[in-house]
Amino acid sequence: MKVGLFGGTFDPIHFGHLLLAEHTCEALRFDAVWFMPAADPPHKSRQPLATGLQRLEMIRLAIEGNSLFQVTDIEMERGGVSYTIDTIEELQRRFSDHAFSFLMGADMVNYLPKWHRIDELAARIDFVGVQRPGTLLQLDNLPAHIRDQVTMLEVPLFELSSTTIRERVSQGMSVRYRVPDRVHEFIQRNDLYESKP
Repeated sequence: MKVGLFGGTFDPIHFGHLLLAEHTCEALRFDAVWFMPAADPPHKSRQPLATGLQRLEMIRLAIEGNSLFQVTDIEMERGGVSYTIDTIEELQRRFSDHAFSFLMGADMVNYLPKWHRIDELAARIDFVGVQRPGTLLQLDNLPAHIRDQVTMLEVPLFELSSTTIRERVSQGMSVRYRVPDRVHEFIQRNDLYESKP
């Protein structure tokens, strides 16, 4: 079974994430895409504003009805800093008949040589890099053993970020049509991302 792993904070999940997952699943003929929210992402300078449980629930609401999409709480379950190599080792123990690919934006492809235990990780899985607006991809700068594990994929450019959504909510602006309706309702119901007096 071919599974695309889509890691991130998903604070919150939005239509850009869903479009990327759908396009990748179709283009690379994955049997499934698993959304995998990080407990404590090592490359982020700030903690997520929504709790882990809130981010998991927003993903569940967003992917409801798509049989190719699933959410895994493996990194939440483990807690602490979410190093991909630890996650992959655990997933390969649990699902020895699955072939995993890790989905990421081009900015993360450039950063791959700095990932924790990257040589071991590159020997275990391959990476799918997705071009993002405004990101200069420098694939030739990667060491050959990492570069050989990267498949680059062009997806329809969809300039949308979780940061923009959080900022809009904090300023009292609408995020409708940027996130699924049920995610929008969840954000409103839980007063997420609102500026505090």
